Amino acid sequence: MELINKKYILLDNIGSGCFGSIYKGQNIRTKEYVAIKIEPIKDNLKLLKNESKIYQYLNGCEGIPSVKWFGKDNENYYMVINLLGNSLQDFIKNKTFSLTLTLKIGIKVLTILKTIHDKGLVHRDIKPDNFLFGLNNVNNIYLIDFGFCKSYTENGKHNKIKKTNHMIGSNNYASISSHKCYELSRRDDLESLCYMLIYLNLGFLPWNNESNEEIIINLKNDMIKDNRYPLVLLELLKYSRTMEYEEKPNYYLIIDNLKSELQILSKK
Repeated sequence: MELINKKYILLDNIGSGCFGSIYKGQNIRTKEYVAIKIEPIKDNLKLLKNESKIYQYLNGCEGIPSVKWFGKDNENYYMVINLLGNSLQDFIKNKTFSLTLTLKIGIKVLTILKTIHDKGLVHRDIKPDNFLFGLNNVNNIYLIDFGFCKSYTENGKHNKIKKTNHMIGSNNYASISSHKCYELSRRDDLESLCYMLIYLNLGFLPWNNESNEEIIINLKNDMIKDNRYPLVLLELLKYSRTMEYEEKPNYYLIIDNLKSELQILSKK
């Protein structure tokens, strides 16, 4: 049985990504279950090392898992974090969320985004797979996978917008600016959140499984004019797209709008 850092054992493989693999593990001393991300050193990516630094920087923030240990051996980098429950993507399979539940999730996610944005970071990969419920408390939601996360400031000033070499994020949830290969800022996390919430509520996005970049951009542009989508989410989408690159979102106004809609729904 493989022993990591003389106290963690690997149990089941629970996922994989560009960095390597993630396992359910256990602390042999405390019997606590954990998640262990593993990245081969030979790949020379160093994504896990950078991600662990971000987790440590965000340590203690609500909605962010805690890093219990980061280290390496001769073959791999390892990062041990809290073991969490199912993702939003796991829950949405073959069903949809009511608008009430969708808006409640939106409020929780906005609170988490405000936290990381206030710390000078943008996540850049907002999608249902990256939001997990607490292991024993589905009222808690956690944001994971900070592999694309990046600071949007330098020396106390907001970075200037510039072109990038490629799209950042996931096709289904990436902002239009990302498709056009522009550097991302806080507004892009919000735009991705809109697509995610619409997906949770309706169970589909018009560009699902579409690979043509131009078609995806056109469909995302046309979404604002489509009355199939809840008005409260379209208003948030319009807001995110009209923001300036360096502009700080008005999180409290957005959350108040979602709460107002929840009150209206509760009276129906």
